[in-house]
Amino acid sequence: KIFEMLSLKKAVSRAQPIQAAIKAFSSGERAHGNLSDQDRIFTNVYNDEDPFIKGALKRGDWNRTKDILAMPQDWILDEIKLSGMRGRGGAGFPSGLKYSFMPKKSDGRPSYLVVNADESEPATCKDREIMRHDPHKLLEGALIAGFAMRAKGAYIYIRGEFWREAQCLERAIAEAYEQGFLGKNACGSGYDFDMYVHAGAGAYICGEETALLESLEGKTGKPRLKPPFPANIGLYGCPTTVSNVETIASMPAIVKRGGAWFSGFGRKNNHGTKLFCISGHVNNPTTVEEEMSIPMRELIERHAGGVRGGWDNLLAVIPGGSSVHCLPKHICDDVLMDFDDLTKAGSALGTAGVIVIDKSSDIIDDVLRLSKFYKHESCGQCTPCREGTGWLVDMLERFKVGNADYAEIDMCMELTENIEAKTICALGDAAAWPVQGLIRHFRHVIED
Repeated sequence: KIFEMLSLKKAVSRAQPIQAAIKAFSSGERAHGNLSDQDRIFTNVYNDEDPFIKGALKRGDWNRTKDILAMPQDWILDEIKLSGMRGRGGAGFPSGLKYSFMPKKSDGRPSYLVVNADESEPATCKDREIMRHDPHKLLEGALIAGFAMRAKGAYIYIRGEFWREAQCLERAIAEAYEQGFLGKNACGSGYDFDMYVHAGAGAYICGEETALLESLEGKTGKPRLKPPFPANIGLYGCPTTVSNVETIASMPAIVKRGGAWFSGFGRKNNHGTKLFCISGHVNNPTTVEEEMSIPMRELIERHAGGVRGGWDNLLAVIPGGSSVHCLPKHICDDVLMDFDDLTKAGSALGTAGVIVIDKSSDIIDDVLRLSKFYKHESCGQCTPCREGTGWLVDMLERFKVGNADYAEIDMCMELTENIEAKTICALGDAAAWPVQGLIRHFRHVIED
């Protein structure tokens, strides 16, 4: 009987992806996921081949780049808009639209592209894989995007702790200059484009674009008030676009294969492929490229070996890096990994750093650890964030040991609402949302 029960359980587990596909078909939507190797943009994520110039040329990097630079800049921007690419750094703003904000005619000031490689979001480990295993894809993308925005050069602002990745980028840049891909007459196009690597000092806040620019200028990394926006007054007071590593590294594939190809993946307004980082209580933590809108359960079971102890042992998932709301199992059963469906479910795709939490974990302690991180990383410029993050830690400490009043749960939620959207940058939101997710979905755990 036990054997029969186990066999039945396995049969049901195997049938669930089929049932999901049938449900999608009956609703008129196709099932998403199971990306084929030929459609992958990042083909050396696992360092299977040489990451530098010989391997890059073999994989098709720098192929026909000169032809792309011979096209009108607005044509490149139109292809990016057609692709439906939304920024992969967390906010999800349409990349083509963002790039089009740059001035088309210079007023005498140079324009710059700044690549945000300050990957400091807990549980996010996608950009570092690109920089150390596929750096030429990033450099080629920076050249193409920079040309489209009429920029004279690019600065790659890299997290200070990424010393190995910085070395890889420096070597790749030297190789690109040697091959004539960068510098004067880049790729033989007649366009001059220089590239530099600048290491930060390890501050999480410098992942925010204006704090990054302040740090790049040699100042303390604190966010600027907006407006003015960087596209008008950015680096050194010049027009600047700040864009994420994964976003920029996807540009060559989008332009070479066509925006329509990229938009063929994922649901409407959630197009393309995406690097997902899966960590926590899974059997095989990994970073994998998959199609947008893949079901969360399929992503975890297909690529990370499933939840430790089986799917029924799942307690919650934080789907977009540490700064988004956690989702309980009953939502994770059906939710899709894209911007719109996760927002509808009360969370966000963010950086797609998927943190899996099983039932052996203390969910209050997990969120407390995140709150301590945000308290430590607050720049202190805004009072709600500077003071509120400390108060959140104090209250969660009491929740953890059961030394709090029931009324404090609602007080804690009210505190998060007085931090959220009350600060110059989004660190206040990042500190508030994990606590809001905890209270919304696991209030009974706190009360017990």
